[in-house]
Amino acid sequence: MAFDGVPAAGKTTLADELAVVLRAQGRDVIRATIEDFLTPRAVRYRRGEDSAEGCYHDSFDFEAMHRVLLDPLGPGGDRRVRRAVYDKVADAALDAPVVTASVDAVLLFDGVFLMRPELVDRWDLRVFVSAAFDRTLDRARVRDRTASKSAGEVERRYRSRYMPSQQFYFDTVRPTECVDIIVHNDNPQQPAWETRPLS
Repeated sequence: MAFDGVPAAGKTTLADELAVVLRAQGRDVIRATIEDFLTPRAVRYRRGEDSAEGCYHDSFDFEAMHRVLLDPLGPGGDRRVRRAVYDKVADAALDAPVVTASVDAVLLFDGVFLMRPELVDRWDLRVFVSAAFDRTLDRARVRDRTASKSAGEVERRYRSRYMPSQQFYFDTVRPTECVDIIVHNDNPQQPAWETRPLS
């Protein structure tokens, strides 16, 4: 199951909460995130740290994602998976342990750009967590601020890199037309959802 959406929309929170529910029901859950399949900084920012084009085209190692996670869980796969290949803090490859998923394991995968052509057919259920850019920017100013990164710097990066890359994604891929469920999460205390019939 994929949880797509713009940064700070609430994808990770929703996937984590569903994982708790499914595990309480005795299901084997594999929680994974696209953030653990980032490319190294030298690749990710080769067009510049503020490049929206670079954000969309250079940020993620889709080949590794298929090889170590999606293919093993797909038809004919051996269910031996790795949930991560990259350590963002160290900017280094991560030798995550191989685990064997049960036959009925559920993959809950969150991240941006999950409906792009390289991935859209890999998900049994597609969820898009929707929130307006102004709402997600407010959340990001709080979430991403650190001792060395002010709220103003967070906003500048969002406006120059993340928001334009998402707009490109919306314009070219139209992700909400590819999903089964849209969760409207402008107000996390009162989310609403709708199902979409696929043609």
